[in-house]
Parts: sequence; C-alpha cells; structure tokens
Amino acid sequence: MTDVARLAGVSHQTVSRVLNDHPNVKEQTRIRVRAAIAELGYRPNRAARALVTGRSQLIGVVARNSTLYGPASMLTEFEQAAADAGFAVSVGSVRELDRSSISAVVDRHLDQRVAGLVVIANVASAAEALAEIPGDVPVVFIDGDPASGRPLVTVDQVAGARAATRHLLDAGHETVWHVSGPTDWFDSAGRIQGWKQTLLEAGAEVPPLLSADWSAAEGYRTGQMLARMPEVTAIFTANDHLALGILRALHERGRRVPHDVSIVGFDDVPEAAYFIPPLTTVRQAFGDVARAALSLLLGQMRDDAGTAHQIVVPPQLIVRESVSRPA
Repeated sequence: MTDVARLAGVSHQTVSRVLNDHPNVKEQTRIRVRAAIAELGYRPNRAARALVTGRSQLIGVVARNSTLYGPASMLTEFEQAAADAGFAVSVGSVRELDRSSISAVVDRHLDQRVAGLVVIANVASAAEALAEIPGDVPVVFIDGDPASGRPLVTVDQVAGARAATRHLLDAGHETVWHVSGPTDWFDSAGRIQGWKQTLLEAGAEVPPLLSADWSAAEGYRTGQMLARMPEVTAIFTANDHLALGILRALHERGRRVPHDVSIVGFDDVPEAAYFIPPLTTVRQAFGDVARAALSLLLGQMRDDAGTAHQIVVPPQLIVRESVSRPA
C-alpha cells in the first residue's frame, strides 16, 4: 500500500479510502490510485486485514458433499451472490451431516477467521452438531429445520407440493400418488405435508406414501410397481429425477403420459423441458434463496436489529405437457 501511495503521489490513508470505496475522494485522485494499483499489481493482504479487524472478507459454508441438483445449485448461487458483494467463499464439504464431521468443518472455518457461516443443513441429523456453533458467530441456515428458531432461509416446500397436487386434482384426477425423497430431509417432509394436506382438504383419498431416494434409478424401481396399478392416474414426485425414472417405467409398460398417467415433478432441472413429454414441475428460486441468505448474514454482521429472522421464498409451478385429464 505504501508503494501504491508513493507512485500515485498520495497518502497511505487515501489509498485505503480508495480501496474501501470511501466517498470523500476526488475522482481524479481515485483514477490515479487505481492506475498505480494496476501498474504495481497490488492486491490487499486479506490475512493482515483480518488480524486488524477481527473479520475477513471470507464466508464459510458447511454443506454435504453432493452432486444432487438442488444442493449443488444452491451452493453455486450462493458463491455468486457472495462474490457480487465482495466476499470469497470457503466451502467445507462433508460426506454426512453428523456431529463429528460438522464440528471439524466449523472449527476449520473459525480458524480462518471467517466473517460468518452459512450452513446448508437439509437433514434432521445435523441439528445436534449445529447447536454447538458459538453464539457470537454470524450464521444463517439454508433448508434447515423451520422449527429451530435460528436464522433460516428456505423455499416454501409445503406451498410447492400443494401447487403440484392441486394442479393434478384440478385436471380431474380423483387422487394423487406421491413418491417422496428420503424422509429425514426437511425438503421431503415439507413436500409430504403439502401433498397430504391438499388431498385431505379436497376430500380425496390419501394413497400410501412411497418413499425413495432422489435418483432416477429409484424412480424407475418405484415406477415399475406403479405402472402395474391401473388405479394410478396421477403421480407427484419429490424431484424431477424420480419423475424421469417413472416415465421410463410407464413407457415400458405401455402406459402413456399424460393420456394414461399424469406426472408433476419438483426442482425444474434444466433437462425437464426436454423429457418426453416435457415435465410439469415446481421451480425453486435458488438465486433468491442465496441472495436472501447473504442479506440475512450481512445484517447479523452489521448487528442490524431490523434484520429478518427467517425468510421463506415462494416456489413456482411450471406447467408443461405431462398433465392432462384422466382418460
């Protein structure tokens, strides 16, 4: 910084003001300092800054090591939102969201003097470990337990499932079968709740719940059973990959979609519009969730008493060609 100040012919404090976008700097001076920074290839020493301020421009993320569309998209969107706000992101991935794994990652982040933590905690088993995060560390949870009382941003899973189920009932189906994701995921629990509530309110029979994982292979296995049941005319799946597997199983059995069976998925993966037929699904606004989580975290870092405590982002039903009236 001293070298930059010397080359630009300004004080050390002026360079600091330019780097921090302080308004009380003349535009000509700002241009001269920026030119000196570019010429010298100067980069601020973030480690030194963290020692002075006690906080870095680094946000720690705790997430399960996953290639699933939802968690992976959420992480990508958060990294972009943080970068837009001038923060770097350090991701600590764990195989399982258990106590020892989460504690190790949190300790590693705290050793880096992160400005705050974001935890993508979408399973019930994470609750015990997350309770041990120090109270003075700004932290926001994404897809965590809505009943935990901790700062949280999540998509309204119940509303998304209600919209999917209602869409199938409005098409004239007497009831809707549901193939869920793992029942220990908060997302799965919310979708089950919304599906069941909508059927009960409509006075429709609630079929047995079919639990699965998130994979197309599991959808195919479940679909082989559903394809042999003529009473099944409408299916709501907990994600689009399950729907893809079921589509394959129905096709092999000669049951046409949507003429014989209507299907609605969840997530709106990029490929959903190119399934045969194009899949009606529920879109989650991952970008909105990421920006809301960052806003919540920055509010805590500023100690802003007006910051919201929990934010619920509405989903959107995307209507395509996989739903019609029953034959």
